[in-house]
Amino acid sequence: MTVQLYARDVGSGTPLVLLHAFPLSSAMWLNQREGLAARFRVVTPDMRGFGGSVLGAEEPSIDEMADDVGRLFRRLGIARAVVGGLSMGGYVAMALCRRHPDLVMGLVLADTRAGEDTAEIRATRLAQAERLEAEGTVRVLLDDVLPHLVGPTTFRQRALVYGRVRGLVQATPARAAAWAQRAMAARGESFETLRTLKVPALVVVGAEDTLATEEDARAMVDTIPNAELLVIPRAGHLCPVEQPDLFNQAVAEFTAAIARMTS
Repeated sequence: MTVQLYARDVGSGTPLVLLHAFPLSSAMWLNQREGLAARFRVVTPDMRGFGGSVLGAEEPSIDEMADDVGRLFRRLGIARAVVGGLSMGGYVAMALCRRHPDLVMGLVLADTRAGEDTAEIRATRLAQAERLEAEGTVRVLLDDVLPHLVGPTTFRQRALVYGRVRGLVQATPARAAAWAQRAMAARGESFETLRTLKVPALVVVGAEDTLATEEDARAMVDTIPNAELLVIPRAGHLCPVEQPDLFNQAVAEFTAAIARMTS
């Protein structure tokens, strides 16, 4: 069975499709929908199993998630879009560039990595997937993942933002989280995809991100033929949530420039 993704679709103009991080949902893009919909058509899908989307019966796979997004484009009548992905959403965005390159007119990669997981990270993901299924709760994510999602500045100074992120993690279905961890653990590297990318890219990273570091971001920028790097201060792994104004400004300028180039 093919999964039909639930998506929030607001605004008009050049389409901007934003793919959420693990273990959140499209609710994380609230500030982007509010801040960017006056200028662009902002589409924020829930990946399979998250938010309003069903999980389906397919084997865990980032490529499967990219194909879900490809079907969403067709359903919504979107010929091409600027595609942005954060963390897991970045893995899906890179897979979309590999499998459906004709859909992508520009690429935003935020707090993500083009390399495959190390053996240690892969083992951690698979162990978490086992616990998620065995316990049927997301306690392991609250204990082991949540502390790394925001930077120390947000943790100390933005209690409301941290509380919102915690709420989004708590709302994640355990089965979906286990599926996604297995999908991420099984993915390969994306440097070859980035090396042959035909569209402009904006690579964004929070200066305080420990999960996908500035070094990871620079490795992607060095690989992509046409890419720029933005390091967002006082932000960790969820820079669009932690510093929405800086993120929105950069993405708006990038998307508007692509719209001018392709009009």
